[in-house]
Amino acid sequence: MHSLHVAPGRRLPTKSVASVEAEAGVGLVGDRYHGAKHRHVTVQALDDLEAAAEALGRPVDPGLTRRSVTLTHGPLPTRPGERLRIGEVELEVVRIAAPCRLLDDWLGPGAMTALRSPRGGTVFRLLSSGTIRVGDAAVDG
Repeated sequence: MHSLHVAPGRRLPTKSVASVEAEAGVGLVGDRYHGAKHRHVTVQALDDLEAAAEALGRPVDPGLTRRSVTLTHGPLPTRPGERLRIGEVELEVVRIAAPCRLLDDWLGPGAMTALRSPRGGTVFRLLSSGTIRVGDAAVDG
């Protein structure tokens, strides 16, 4: 895995972290979606961000996309019910992530369009608890 980001509240900037505690059925500790019913973790792939950067004509910082987890490469699972394991934590696809309206504010004009599906990532629910760390392997499961 390439990077991890959490945001303590809506509209607040994300912060890069080396690890985060994942709580099954609850979310990532310290993140704005902790306690949400289904939207526990958002995952994107670095190669999708590179494609978005090419479309935008400027780099896309993973922390500014407001996604929690950035994997080094895709493709990401996108069909509801598909599974992904990151380190010791199992996740299940809820849906494809729609780009956030804040993207144009954080990344500049055109960012929301450049990060539309399939580049915007996937929303997952947490099926198990554990620590997710930068560098953990991610495998379809």
